Amino acid sequence: MKVFINKRIPEIGIKMLEEAGLQITIPEDQNLSPDEWIKYCQDTDAVLNVGQNKYDKDFFEQCPNVKAIALFSVGFDAVNIEQANKRNIPVGNTPDVLSRATSDIAFLLMQSVSRRASYYFQKVKDDDWGNFDPLHALGQELYGKTLGVFGLGRIGFEMAEKCKKAFDMNIIYHNRNHNDEAEEKLGAKYVSFEELVSQSDVLSIHASFTEEHAELFNQSVFEKMKPNAIFVNTARGGFHNQVDLYNALVEKKIWGAGLDVTNPEPILHDDPILGLSNVCVLPHIGSATVEARNGMAKFAAENLIAFSKGEKMPHCANPEVYQ
Repeated sequence: MKVFINKRIPEIGIKMLEEAGLQITIPEDQNLSPDEWIKYCQDTDAVLNVGQNKYDKDFFEQCPNVKAIALFSVGFDAVNIEQANKRNIPVGNTPDVLSRATSDIAFLLMQSVSRRASYYFQKVKDDDWGNFDPLHALGQELYGKTLGVFGLGRIGFEMAEKCKKAFDMNIIYHNRNHNDEAEEKLGAKYVSFEELVSQSDVLSIHASFTEEHAELFNQSVFEKMKPNAIFVNTARGGFHNQVDLYNALVEKKIWGAGLDVTNPEPILHDDPILGLSNVCVLPHIGSATVEARNGMAKFAAENLIAFSKGEKMPHCANPEVYQ
């Protein structure tokens, strides 16, 4: 079975695929144009995808030989699952292995924003220590405050657990379903979306992104949040309207924002949000640890090896194709 991998992945995954006898193609140029990417996909049985390439109706029509897709990510919003199901194409992803790493980034962003770390680090680099001013650019403490989690799955649970242990924060959450484990172990309280927005001192997004979530966090939502609230997004940039977020920060509707994902992504270099002292922006590095990336490579390889043997992918985003 021929497998196309559009970018280099950790060696553990490559070795697993090779030992399973799969024929691997990895282009020397890691920055393929859309046309080049399609050309490679047209000549393969399966794709191991790194990044946010779109698997829509047009892709499937142009690449009829593709029989399986393994994503190097837990999110699968780049794939039109309906179109994949119609063609009986399983889509593998990499859940759980990056939960701790991604929650670490959410926790880091929350603290960085609460103490304006990015702003002060820039002052150090600019050799701008200035005179001591006891009222200048003060941060805020997190002890005993309320963390609101939108999407309390594994990553959200890890974030909530860190906040509970480190700062004894109260945990509230909004999910499609109740999370019994979080309620039992963390004292988490299920609330409506409106309550989540109005009661959170820190609101952290950890849900899977779908079109119904597009710019869910916009002007009307930010206006309902606490003026001391910190907005954290490590899920997908599409969850928030970035212009509305900037305006909410400037107008002091909310207190600060920590982003590992932006809208658009990559963020424009002249986006005014980058100039705010109460914002920290990172370049989508939630899974950027040796441990997490090795785990993702292993899961992606396991998915393709299972498929090559006619078996069900062990980490499948659309298990209905096997029914």
